Amino acid sequence: MEMDRMDENDWKYHEEGNKSLVVCHVQHCRVLRLLKYPAEDSENPPQEVVRLPLEFVRQLSIKIQHQRPAWRCDKVMDIYSGCALCLPNLTTPTQYQPTATPPICIEIKPKWGFLPSSKHVSRDIKTRVCRYCMHQHYKVANGKWKRRSLYCPLDLFSGNRQRMHFAIRHLIEEPQNNFKVFKGGQCIYSSKEGSEGSPDMNALLHHLRPYFLRGNNRVNGHMTAKAVLNDFIQVLVNALLSPAGGDGGPLTHRAPEGRSFCEASLFSNERVRHGSQGLPSSSVLSRILQTQMLDALDIEGLYPLYCRVEQHLQDFPKDRTRLQIDGPYDQNFLENVQKSSMEDDGSVEYAAAKVHQYRIAMTAKDCSIMAALVPSVKEEDDDEGLSSQKHLRDFRPQAFSSSVSILDLDPKPLDSIPRQLRLDQKIVACYLRTGGALPMGSLPLLPNFIAAAEREDRTLLFQPA
Repeated sequence: MEMDRMDENDWKYHEEGNKSLVVCHVQHCRVLRLLKYPAEDSENPPQEVVRLPLEFVRQLSIKIQHQRPAWRCDKVMDIYSGCALCLPNLTTPTQYQPTATPPICIEIKPKWGFLPSSKHVSRDIKTRVCRYCMHQHYKVANGKWKRRSLYCPLDLFSGNRQRMHFAIRHLIEEPQNNFKVFKGGQCIYSSKEGSEGSPDMNALLHHLRPYFLRGNNRVNGHMTAKAVLNDFIQVLVNALLSPAGGDGGPLTHRAPEGRSFCEASLFSNERVRHGSQGLPSSSVLSRILQTQMLDALDIEGLYPLYCRVEQHLQDFPKDRTRLQIDGPYDQNFLENVQKSSMEDDGSVEYAAAKVHQYRIAMTAKDCSIMAALVPSVKEEDDDEGLSSQKHLRDFRPQAFSSSVSILDLDPKPLDSIPRQLRLDQKIVACYLRTGGALPMGSLPLLPNFIAAAEREDRTLLFQPA
């Protein structure tokens, strides 16, 4: 990009999260990620890294303001520092060659994939019901969402195809901020916070149907809605289980059975009829899960160590650099965190290392997965000897090549830890107060075609991987 020739009309609003706003270029496969901050802090904006022309940033802010969701406008885009990150647009794979069938890209926020077992956990419910499922009750009770999502992260992280299929289906039914679908770089399916209605799944199926015309369960050449949905989920599960390199490696060690099931999940462990329990060690889900599990103490066990660090920094503020509180988050930082002592020797070094581990784990608990699916244009082998195999292929979803990336890896700030403790206490208290029950009308509005399919067949059917 030529910084002195930046034109806001070459960029359009893409999406935004809690900390940043993203715009994408209308022609090139690039995005700009700009920081946000509370509107009341506009007089003291934070400083960042990459410089942009200030006039460009100001005009861009004006141009996209009307496209922003109203509930995100409590924070404003940083127009004073002229700083942003320039990154690849992961909704459009760089190796993709434009065709009549654009790639599909799915963004998933998988959230927390395990139950804590720390001795510091004061409420037994936290060892039986996952954080996400409890948080859903808290969000509904406080009006952030009108309906509860039935998605449970422990099902997605299980590595069992049935449970993963079940989890993704519920993400689709009630996506909230955790599931989006892009087609050719344009968002075609998502949910809006506080929205009364559900996203239009019929519109999603309209977009997806051409990608799965060679799928199974066709009726007179027409695929049923259930078949489209099942094939789409199967392809996505394949991408999430695919190795990031090599042959996939062994299955990751899973926690004891009691910790791999959430009591709030509607998936019963008796329904697991086949398939391994665990994730390929080099899959994206395995890597995220292992990073999440750096949080071995839970926030309740971590908070006293945070207080130890804070007290030390008040007494010796210059040690902030030595303890790498503000980075740099490089290879040396990672090595120091990984070789942390297992026993608390009372030192600030031990406490700082555990705080860093927690911050890294929290980043993994809030990251996003971007899975880009590109339909294969390679023709089937015409070798007569493969005719029987070709027949079998006709009853599987169309082949896709996939690329899976992880994003939203901003390190969680040190001063967020007290807020995390307060939020944890509120979530648990809310769940215990309601007994896990929700008000009438807060369950997802199951689309008619899914409800009908459930009545017809309550068994999930899976094709070979």
